[in-house]
Amino acid sequence: MTVSLSGCGMLGGSDSTSSTGPGGLEKTVIKVAIMSTIDTAPFRLAQDAGYFKNEGLTVEATEAPTGQVALTKLIGGEADISYSSYTPFFAAKSKDTADIRLVADASSAAPKSTAVVALPTSQVKSVPDLAGKKIGITAPNTMSDTLTKSVMKDHGVDFSTVKWVPVLLPNVAASLKNGDIDAAFLTEPFITQSAKAVGSVPVADTGTGSTQDFPTAGYGALGKFTTENPRTVAAFQRAMLKATRDAADRAKIEPLMVKYAKVDPDTAARTTLLTFQSTLDARRLQRVPDLMLQMGAITTKVDAAAMIVPQVNG
Repeated sequence: MTVSLSGCGMLGGSDSTSSTGPGGLEKTVIKVAIMSTIDTAPFRLAQDAGYFKNEGLTVEATEAPTGQVALTKLIGGEADISYSSYTPFFAAKSKDTADIRLVADASSAAPKSTAVVALPTSQVKSVPDLAGKKIGITAPNTMSDTLTKSVMKDHGVDFSTVKWVPVLLPNVAASLKNGDIDAAFLTEPFITQSAKAVGSVPVADTGTGSTQDFPTAGYGALGKFTTENPRTVAAFQRAMLKATRDAADRAKIEPLMVKYAKVDPDTAARTTLLTFQSTLDARRLQRVPDLMLQMGAITTKVDAAAMIVPQVNG
């Protein structure tokens, strides 16, 4: 299931039963590590609108500031399912850190929903100007630098000269203003927030060229959990599928951005949304580990299809 939204405008072991829950769920209470990013809007909708509850699930959200933290919570047993950009999932799989299984899709990069930005007074005016500069990213070998490197390569720019500076997304505007970085990768609603705060402007749309409609994030679990709880996983997928469909109505999404991402209504209205996804497609998803391998984020090839659990039908 794919819902594309764009416009002028981040979201924010358990008690178990033995096949006694609705639909014979193996586990009726699950913990999900979630980030306050815009592509978690369908998850928030499924929570607030009772879609999980209708499937017999009680979903407890545990907040994570980054995808790597969400993955750490998953591996450490603090979460049954974790939301993250795809790069930590594939990196963990490539290093045999954990038996990661992919449960549901979340988003792909729509035009103008992810970008490299700079101040109007910066020397960075276009992609070639990024060579040798200090670029803010969430962390090395993540979606932020992987997409940026891909765009630079598309333009024949040597990204090996770049100094990659870890900066949390909410702190990018201040880092640009203070001169700590020359440019930064941002996703919405931070593109809109930074523009309002310090006047930053996009210098590269990272959802174009080789990374057009590029899968950006999804929901993963450990193989042990998905093997032992197939009906619970399917219930989660059904709720997310319905929520992703309903996310086509932007009027249902903007209040969630205000509530969970703590943005003001004007920013929510101006934010360009990513393309919401739900059902995983192996051929499409394979683009992620292939690009990571090409950009040096991983050193061994990963088969995305082998990581995907059975998907529910729409």
